[in-house]
Order: sequence, then C-alpha cells, then structure tokens
Amino acid sequence: MGIMGCTVNGTLDESKFSEPMPWIGIYVVLASASCAVAMSIDALHAIRYRKFWFPTRFFALNATTLTLIGVSVKLSVDLNTSMPRQHDQLAKLSSTAFICTAIGNSMPSLGAMQTKELMMNIVALGILVITVIANVCIQLGTGVIYVFLIEHAVIMFLMVVLFALSISSSLSVPVTKYFFDLKYAKKYEIATKECSGDNENNRDISITRKLRDDLMRYWMMAHTCNPQFVMGRLATCTASGAFCLLSALTFAEAMLRSYLMPSSFKFCEGQSDYKWSTMLILITQAMAIGVGTIAPACRWFVAIKFRCPNSNKNKKCKRNEFSSVENYWVQTLYQLKECPLELRICGHYGRKFVHTTKNRALDLCIVCQKTMVVSSKLVRLVSIFFMSRLINIHKLFIFKRSNIILHCDSTESEKSKKMDLSRYVMHLEGEEELVDVMMECDRDATSHWIKMGRKNQPKKLVKLLEKVNPSNGFDGVNNFDSDEVPSLDIEEPPNSWALPVVTLTSIAVAISEKTEFDSTKELIKCVYEGLKYIRVVENNLDIKKDLSNIRKAAEIVWVGVDLHHKWLDVNLREIFIEGKSSKHIISELSDIAKNKFMELRKNDVLGCLTDSPSKWPVKVLAANAMYRVCQTLLLGNENRSNERNNNNNKEILEVITAMIADIIGACLTNLQHAISIKCHQSSNEEREESVNGAILLLGKTEKILEILSCQLPPSSSLEKTACINEWRALNSREKDRVSCESCTVNSNLSDLYLNID
Repeated sequence: MGIMGCTVNGTLDESKFSEPMPWIGIYVVLASASCAVAMSIDALHAIRYRKFWFPTRFFALNATTLTLIGVSVKLSVDLNTSMPRQHDQLAKLSSTAFICTAIGNSMPSLGAMQTKELMMNIVALGILVITVIANVCIQLGTGVIYVFLIEHAVIMFLMVVLFALSISSSLSVPVTKYFFDLKYAKKYEIATKECSGDNENNRDISITRKLRDDLMRYWMMAHTCNPQFVMGRLATCTASGAFCLLSALTFAEAMLRSYLMPSSFKFCEGQSDYKWSTMLILITQAMAIGVGTIAPACRWFVAIKFRCPNSNKNKKCKRNEFSSVENYWVQTLYQLKECPLELRICGHYGRKFVHTTKNRALDLCIVCQKTMVVSSKLVRLVSIFFMSRLINIHKLFIFKRSNIILHCDSTESEKSKKMDLSRYVMHLEGEEELVDVMMECDRDATSHWIKMGRKNQPKKLVKLLEKVNPSNGFDGVNNFDSDEVPSLDIEEPPNSWALPVVTLTSIAVAISEKTEFDSTKELIKCVYEGLKYIRVVENNLDIKKDLSNIRKAAEIVWVGVDLHHKWLDVNLREIFIEGKSSKHIISELSDIAKNKFMELRKNDVLGCLTDSPSKWPVKVLAANAMYRVCQTLLLGNENRSNERNNNNNKEILEVITAMIADIIGACLTNLQHAISIKCHQSSNEEREESVNGAILLLGKTEKILEILSCQLPPSSSLEKTACINEWRALNSREKDRVSCESCTVNSNLSDLYLNID
C-alpha cells in the first residue's frame, strides 16, 4: 500500500479528486438562488410601492453581492473541467449571462454610494469581469466550450459594454449628489415658508389636510433627488436596461434553440465531474436571469416613456439633445485634470512628463466618456423610435383603467391636482422636459401611501384616546408623580413619555383580578400600539438625547410586562392574591422597588449613581419610577378612601387607565411636529425613505390627530411640550396662575361686600 495520496506505483492518486464537485455545484446553486431571491424581493418591493425605477435595496453592489456573483460564475472560470453534454454547455453560457444581469440590475445602487465606496466596488467588479472574459476566451480556445460560440461572444461584448456604462455612470455620481444637496437646501427653505404661510392663511382646514399638503411637497423634493432615481433617469442606465435585456434574450435564444432544434447541434458523450448539479445550476441561473431582467427592462421602458411621453411629440425631440453632453458627465474628469500632482521624487523633466501623460490620459477618458454618453442617448433614441407604438398601447390601457378607478378615487385625485408641485421637482441639466412628466406620474404617490397607512390604523389605541377629555388638560400627566413623595436619592431623574406608561401598565397587571384580566389584556394591547408612536415622538424630538437611558429602561421593562407579565424578573401575577386589596398590592410593589433601588445602589461598584440621574443604570431608573408612581397612587388612594370609605380595585384600575390615556394623548399632541421633523433628519440617500415613512405614519394616525387636534400645542411651545418634564412644569405654572387669578377675584369680591355693608 502506498503513502497517503499516492498509488502503489508511487504516482499521484487522482481517483477521488472529482468526488466533491457535485457539492461544489450545490454551493453554486445556493449562491445563484440567493441572488435570485434578492433581485425578486427588490422587484416586488418596487411594484408594491410603485417605484418603477426599481431601486436596488437587497441586491445593491457591495462586498456581499460581489462575493455571491463570484461564486455563481464558478463554471465560467473553470478552465479544465470537461462539460460535454447539452445542459453542461448551457450552464457555462448561463454563468456568463448571469453577470450581465447582475450588473444591469444593481446599477442604480451606484448612485447611493460614497465616492470611496463607489470606486472600490467598480474596481472589484472590473476585476471580476476581466477574469470571467479571460477565462471564457481560454475555454473557447482550448475547446472546453465548443458550442454556442456566437452567443458567448455576444454576451461577453455586452458584459464589456455594461461594465463601461457602470464606469460612465459612476463618474457622474459625486457631481449630481453635490448639485442636489445645494438645490434641496434652497427648495426646502421655499417649501417651509409656503407650509407656514398656508397654515396661517388656512386655519379652517383640518390638521391632517395641512400635513398631507406639506408632505406632498417634501415627497416630491425627496423623491426626485433620490440618488437611485437620479441614476435610473440617466441615459447610461437606460441603455444598460436595453443591453441587459439583449443578453437575456441571447441566452434564451440559445436555450430554446438547443431544446427545440437539437439536430442543429452535436454534443459530446460523457459526463461532467459536476454530474447532476449542472442541471440544478442551469435551472437556478435561468430563473435568476429571468427575474433579474425585470428591473433593468422596466427602467429602460419607463425612461423611454419619460423622455417622450406622447408619440406625437417624437418629432419635437431635438437632435442636439442626443449629441450634446451635459457638464455633470465630465466635470469629475475636468476636476482631476485641473488638480496638480505633488511629485517629490522626479526631477523637472520627470514631473513635466508625468503631468503631460496624466492630462493626455484624462483627455482620452473625457473623449471616451462623451462617446459613452452620446452612444447611450442614441440607444435611447432608437428605443423610442421602435417602442413608441407599445408606449401608446400601454397609455391606452392605463387610461381605461384610470376611468374605471376614477369614481372611487375622485376626491383624492381632485385634491392632489389642485396643488402645483412643479416647483418642487428636482432635475438635472437637460431634464427640463421631464418636470411635468415626473410631477404627473408621482403626484398620487402620497395618496396611495396614506391609504396604505389607513389600513393599519391602531384601532385599540383610538378607542382608548376617545375616552380622553382634552378639556381637563391631560391631568394624568401631572398626577402620576406627586411632589409629596419623598425621594430615594438626593436628585430625581427626569421622566420620559414611555417609562410612566409602562410602569402604570405593570401596576395594572399586578392589581387586576382574574375575572377582569381580559380588560387588562386589552389595555396592554392599547399600550403596545401607543408605544410605537411614543417612540416616533421621542426619537425625532429628543434632540439632545438626554433621555436615551430612560427610554431604554422603558423598553426593557415593557418587554417583560408584555411577554411574561413580569417587572424586572418580578412576576406581577404572583403578587396578586384573592381578597388582597389593591392598596396592599401597590404598597408591596413600592417596597419591592425601594429594596431593589437600595440593593442596586449598595452594589454600585463603578459609582454610576454619582453621575447625573439621567445616566443611572436602567434597572435603577425603572425601580425609582415604580416606587414614585406606587407612592403617588397610595396618596391618591388615601384621599379617595377618606371621601368614599371604600377600596375598590376596579376604581383604581380606571384611574390608572385614565392616567395612561392622558400621558399617551399628551405625548401624541407632538405627533404633527414629529412627522414634519421625520422628513428632514436623514441624508440624501435615506431622505425618500424618511418621507415615505412619514406619509405612512400620517395615514395610520389620522384619527388620532383629529381626536387630539383641539389640544395641539402652539408652535411657540413645541420644544416645551415635546418633553414630559417641560409639559408638567408648564401645566404647574398654568395652574398656579389660574389659582392666583381666582384668589385675586375672591379678594376683590370680599372688598366689594365690605363696601356694600
């Protein structure tokens, strides 16, 4: 017997080298399927949200997708594995065509990248493309690929063109981003002035209608300067869609011809080392190519539709538009040309040679860039010429469909058509004719998302807030924490909106009788819905982020209460014993919280409690809040007991529910301001998603805003009412002022009685 890896004769034993190959094929199948799933999710997401430029969210060009693509094209770069049969050769072709699909599908993601990230991804893609082309050419020469030679040549040419278009598109990204950042800042000032002016002039209009009009302006601005939408409108991206579709058709032609016309091919006998896995690879990659071609093809069609919206106007498309190159295409190259090189090693002649070479190389790049742009525009012109009739058929279908839906959506469409949004459309040089088209196509998006939001309204929370009496000024905000309760430490931490709500809910769970626990479960569901919107208010209006620790404490406590009916590992249902009064249960909870606070303070090795109270550990904050709320309820319970001589659990539950409703209601009076702020607290890449989220939020909370509209804070006190501590202080000052005025009136009346006597 020979040594490991060798035969008896001493030669290398190759008998087991090919055994793992089918499992490597499965690895290729999984990578291809992952890409297909990511591309299909992007397509479904775009269709659902009517983003017909098909932004790439899951299949964006990055390290992960490039790695998956590299694994998926394993067959294309395999130089010496025999692929004799029909499906083996088709699998080779599908791997090559898959790269074209991946490049065309992910091209809009280039617009959302920073300059350094963009350059690294383009270089990585270039290395992959060059490697695949070189390996396929070697296989064509060695005979590993012996059929579909023309199809391979066509797809490799399209791959080079698509990569060149990616480079051309990436050169425009830094300039267009900078341009739109400046333009958005100016448009935003105009929109803000108009929104404030409309609010002052139209006081009779409902708050939801005002917000809807404001969001329509912000949406149009954010949408039309979205980096992926800008990239989707470029001539290079339009052309990439056409070339990607052509590569998919080339692969489909080869596949159909091989199965429908088998006599025109002569395949070899034998079996590949990949065995049965090649068929799985072929099926998976064929599906990936089909799914991945949807997005580029739709971008191509929509871009053509945008450029010439009416076939009768095709003649008006000026020739110089297709022969001119806008500044943003070549501005980056001109800036590089003007930028001097700092060379300390070379002498005078060496520096001169380097500068001259650099300028000539950049001049060549500028010529190539202009050629690519003009060629892309020419592809678009040819596409418009051939697709004009199909566009007319599509428009006729849309027109008939709109007539059917017109009666259902007449109110919404009439309202949206009254507003001229053309001033808020962000466009590049050469896109002036697209302003009206983009405005008409996207003006109904706001109404569509508001309708989507209405389908997910928090019905249980609405019922809870309908019980709130706004005329009382949300007394529960002041009543949940009394100044008469002695502090456990020298200083008291500030409150957040969520922590008292969660603490009160914990107490409600503890004191609820078994027969009434169903109503407490309903209260928990109401609080669950309310906390979603409390988070929106706190995330957007807590500018200083001073309450982050307190909000974290509320989140931790809520997880235990909602899922397990526990407060910091204390089972709230075990505290309740039949016949025990709510006063005793609350008192027991207060003692537990106080003991836990003291224990945590005693074990405070790091000295966290010596810091500002807002920075205390989350468990300390939760224990302090529970102690103070319980003590406040006990004080109120004593007053009620003295007045009525009873101690009813149901009555205290009603008091707690009223407090929770008041706190949530007071917090959500800031929702209008939070929705407006949500539109602008993001970068250019994320701005559209933020506005989209704000519109959906408006649809979900329309009824809540209407219920609380009479108690909306004035613009002068927005900062004060955004924080519960400021709200409590403002209410206290207001009550002191009212009491002083009443005292003054009473003293004047007594003086009047004395004078009469």
